[in-house]
Amino acid sequence: MFETILDEEERGQVGIGTLIVFIAMVLVAAIAAGVLINTAGFLQTQAEATGQESTSQVSDRLQVVSQSGSFNDAEGVIESVDFVVAQSPGSDNIDLSETSVEILGGDGQETFTLSSDFNDDGSQINIFTGSPGDVVLTDTSDRAEVTLNLDDSSGEISHIVGNDGYLVEEGDSLTVTFTTPSGATTTTELRVPSTVVRDSVRL
Repeated sequence: MFETILDEEERGQVGIGTLIVFIAMVLVAAIAAGVLINTAGFLQTQAEATGQESTSQVSDRLQVVSQSGSFNDAEGVIESVDFVVAQSPGSDNIDLSETSVEILGGDGQETFTLSSDFNDDGSQINIFTGSPGDVVLTDTSDRAEVTLNLDDSSGEISHIVGNDGYLVEEGDSLTVTFTTPSGATTTTELRVPSTVVRDSVRL
């Protein structure tokens, strides 16, 4: 019933040496598994962070509800432009004081950050909802008016875009890009009619 092994070389090896080799193999496998688990956890965390940042760059955008400008009939230039902005659907809170603006037109390029009060770049924020001084859009129903002063030809505006103002005349166009703190951008184009007959013009 049982086979008798007569050859000593065919016997199984039993002893402390075999045990040591077995334990070593288990330890190597455990260390390798630990490294793989740590690497997988790091990659998962990094992937989640990248996904959240990518989502924010797409969804945390401003939506331009309306835009208009104030025309100086005597000088024939646009003195300031006003934007009514809101959160895009699905957007998180947007801090307008950390939102940057880039304007590009015939008078060159200007880039600056918005401010709740008129600053050296000539920007001002006025949120219609929320407490005074609040410059954070927290709900899709919130609306904020962003004013960019372009010209100082009247002598009444102390803060303007750039050192010498930004020249926008009849027939000109201006591209304005808002970039939120998360990096999401919204671009809108303003076109001044060839003939302006009112102090305030819709752009």
